Amino acid sequence: MDEYGIVYRDRALDVGCSAMQLSRAVEAGILERLDPGVLVPAARRTPLATHLLRARAAVRAHPTVILSHETAAVVHGLPLLKPDRRRVAVVVENRVRGRHLSSHRLEIPAEHRVVLDGLPVTSLELTAVDAACTTSEGFAGALTAFDSALRIGASPTVMRGLLERSRPGVGIARRALELADPESTNPGESWSRAQMIEAGLPAPRLQYRFYDEDGRFIGRSDFDWRGVVIGEFDGYGKYVDYLDGAETALDAVRREKRRHARLVDAGIIVVRWDWADLESRRMIPRLVATLTAGGVL
Repeated sequence: MDEYGIVYRDRALDVGCSAMQLSRAVEAGILERLDPGVLVPAARRTPLATHLLRARAAVRAHPTVILSHETAAVVHGLPLLKPDRRRVAVVVENRVRGRHLSSHRLEIPAEHRVVLDGLPVTSLELTAVDAACTTSEGFAGALTAFDSALRIGASPTVMRGLLERSRPGVGIARRALELADPESTNPGESWSRAQMIEAGLPAPRLQYRFYDEDGRFIGRSDFDWRGVVIGEFDGYGKYVDYLDGAETALDAVRREKRRHARLVDAGIIVVRWDWADLESRRMIPRLVATLTAGGVL
């Protein structure tokens, strides 16, 4: 087993394990096959963790590849909207084969080749541009890629330069970059903004801090319009991302309810939506009705 918890069949055989021992370990539920010749301890893993293990195995099997697109985004910690992680995305000079590989024949400038945690990947800026131009989620997917990239320190100037070259999807990506904002803190908020932009709604303030009449901090909004209407995306992270160890998920829900009540007491109209509302396109009609009631529209 290497330092990442991967068992490579060839290495195991070299140090004295037999093929039968490995097969029996799989049958007993001790190991599971990740890819041909690649095993890992049987455990519950997130799709992201599994994808990263496959990426490491791909680099070991094909040392000349560079991880790119959705896979490079995983390595950079770049959240995307509905990424396809069924295959490891790589840039190759020569054709490579692999059940879980998605190969791209692209020219990668030297300045956009980096190594992170031992993995060769495209730079943060090129990763965001590639993801934005190839996303299946259109403008919303491109906006999410650029919001996330700006939030973790990507250079907007470098990304604009990368978008000067004509390529499929570049038009949508250029528009998304000009409207991108690092204050969108997760893909749900980016998707919400994309729907607002497409609906022609007034641009909200992002992450505005509200205080009561005594100057005490009430809370920070995801979106607000003139301090009259607040829009809140209710993602799972709102309730668990900021747990301090002593607080339970139920405590976090109660904390959020108290925050909501204090905003309402301050005379602010609060409208909330979740991922299902974005999927079904229910968010915009609800938001339009609330903005109209609040005199914003």
